[in-house]
Amino acid sequence: MQVGVFAKTFAGSEPAGVLAAVRDAGFAATQFNLACAGLPSMPDSVPDAAIRAIEAASRHSGIGLAALSGTYNMAHPDQNVRDDGVRRLAVVIEAAAKLSIPLVTLCTGTRNAEDQWAHHPDNADPSAWADMAREMEKALRLAEHHGVDLGIEPEQANIVTSADDAVRLIAEMGSKRLRVVLDPANLFEKASSDDARAIVTKAIERTAGHVALAHAKDRYADGRFATAGQGVVDFADFVGRLKATGFDGPLVTHGLSADEAPGVARFLKGLV
Repeated sequence: MQVGVFAKTFAGSEPAGVLAAVRDAGFAATQFNLACAGLPSMPDSVPDAAIRAIEAASRHSGIGLAALSGTYNMAHPDQNVRDDGVRRLAVVIEAAAKLSIPLVTLCTGTRNAEDQWAHHPDNADPSAWADMAREMEKALRLAEHHGVDLGIEPEQANIVTSADDAVRLIAEMGSKRLRVVLDPANLFEKASSDDARAIVTKAIERTAGHVALAHAKDRYADGRFATAGQGVVDFADFVGRLKATGFDGPLVTHGLSADEAPGVARFLKGLV
């Protein structure tokens, strides 16, 4: 199990500098974002020069490219916004294929038109799931064409909020290209350590065999996000249970500062 970090944890828009910082902080892999190559996260195009720069930075730094961010609001109430999102997603998926990045991470979205990570009461309406599912079908056609997997992450503010939702969507889509990104801190809002452990345990059991990438973010008991190891998530238990399911993929941390990164790298490497 490789320990990685979001590339955007570190400042910079040149891949060589960003991936050197990832390496120097003690990580072996990264979830890359095209913003770290001087592009929008969801660009209109990715120049060949950018692909070459990312490839060279990965090779020279020794940092593996575990995933590439491809998030747009797949349940946005405006179809035109969704159409623009999937157009840009096609660009990201093609870039991932050129870079031999195995996974593109998604956002299953929200009816909140202003923020794709913010809850909206209409998320529970069946139409929101239906719109998201139609977007997912389009995304999976692109993924199948390019030989890239897609990762959905249960998020309390999004349409897919739980492990059960994720497994339901995978069953509905019927594609082995649709995988799960499991972040323990996104499976609950406020919880005690014992309750958090029970929720996370159930999610690991439910998604066993579907997890392509694990995230390492934490929460305090009052619901605020925390740096891994500082909150109520039992990461030793999380890692142990993931291993027991046969998971040996990347464990990628985020929600931390660049200054905190070396300490979190040591903490997570001590667990894996």
